[in-house]
Amino acid sequence: MAEKTYDLLAVGRSCIDLYSNDIGAAFSDITSFAAYVGGSPTNVCVAAARLGLRTAMLTAVGPDPVGEFVVKFLAGEGVDTRFIPVKSGCRTSAVLLGIEPPDKFPMIYYRGDAADAQISIDDVLAAPVTDSRAVLIAGTNLARDPLRSATIYAAERARSAGATVVLVLDLRADQWHDLRAFGVAARSVLRSIDILIGTADELKAAMLTEDMKVSVEHSQVSEAHVSGDLALAVASALDSGIQALIMTRGRQGAAVYTRNAPSIEAPPYPVDILNTLGAGDAFAAGLLYGRLKGWDWRRSARMGNACGAIVVTRHGCSKFMPYEQEALDFVAGRGGF
Repeated sequence: MAEKTYDLLAVGRSCIDLYSNDIGAAFSDITSFAAYVGGSPTNVCVAAARLGLRTAMLTAVGPDPVGEFVVKFLAGEGVDTRFIPVKSGCRTSAVLLGIEPPDKFPMIYYRGDAADAQISIDDVLAAPVTDSRAVLIAGTNLARDPLRSATIYAAERARSAGATVVLVLDLRADQWHDLRAFGVAARSVLRSIDILIGTADELKAAMLTEDMKVSVEHSQVSEAHVSGDLALAVASALDSGIQALIMTRGRQGAAVYTRNAPSIEAPPYPVDILNTLGAGDAFAAGLLYGRLKGWDWRRSARMGNACGAIVVTRHGCSKFMPYEQEALDFVAGRGGF
């Protein structure tokens, strides 16, 4: 098989992240913000580039200075930005975040006319979907067309070209008019997915249908706590034909589930938490780094845990993702994989 140009193509949202500089302050008391680049697929792409993978990004920006800010940052990180269209009549999206450790991180989205939501099938055809070893999509991509159809098409096209297709569930409850629609959309793309990554709540929201008594018990701006049978959700995901389900569990590390085999535990690397946002994206990059190097599931997930542990000690997401040697030294200093 011919060598592919890219190790990873990430597809989906990008934005300017405005993160509170007033650590611990209530949102109404914030006096200033720091400006970074974010969006789950974008964070993963930057993290993968810092780990030494050859990366490209398919997102979209508006004809505005914020879009220039996003593209300049990505190019500076070594991400190929040639496939990022500028969408007239739209704006590059934004996110505001309060930081109240250890467990309050109120997040406000500004995506009413988001340029990245206008990614089209033509944009997918112009991107290196068939020239990438892995293609990563995110659950938020599936909230509305044309991005939803473009994302599903990208997954189908990648799978047919022999790429590893990764779905990061990335549930943002406020981006869905009906949380049940998140599950419908996520299940619709699973036939093209090899690796599924998410939290227990995200997995239950994705896999359990209404008659399985799915309900939102609590929802902050940035997350949802979902009731339901987790074991049944895991079984349903594996029955869909995916290669592996990776459940991220924060301080408890991660678990890898594959068909017809015991689950694999990947213990965490304990650290003091400053900001949990970006941990799952760092994890996904570390996991893919390991898998693309031929590592087994446990070692790959431990690399993901290490990358997540590093980034939660820092202020933001993409700008603070670890570099390859930094992550390897972190692991070595804590007993190895």
